[in-house]
Amino acid sequence: MTARLAASVLVLEAFLVFFAVLAASQLSQAPAGLVWGGGLGLAAVLLLSSGLVRRPWGIALGWVLQAVVVLGGLVLPAMFALGGLFVVLWFGMLRLGRKVDRERAEFVERWGHPDTWDDGEPPAGARPARL
Repeated sequence: MTARLAASVLVLEAFLVFFAVLAASQLSQAPAGLVWGGGLGLAAVLLLSSGLVRRPWGIALGWVLQAVVVLGGLVLPAMFALGGLFVVLWFGMLRLGRKVDRERAEFVERWGHPDTWDDGEPPAGARPARL
């Protein structure tokens, strides 16, 4: 679950960066090549990294990308706030994903995997964890 939630945040953040590039191209004093090249490059890296969060270093890469998005505020000041919101969202999704993964592992350890239950019925007393 952690990887799924982290990937979702990175994909949403790629869309944010794309739309920020559109705004920055009109509002920013930065060179157009920097805005378009850097912004679209960052959006592409965010999309690609969403597939890498299952790897051991994928979450660390996500943290680095969070910092890069926040630093986009140097080009478009609104990115300081929007990037900050995504840092909070990234942290929250990682925390929630790890909690769900931990609780799911505890459930499987205690009751076994649902695929192993007879007739798909849980053992007496087993209740799936609520989200």
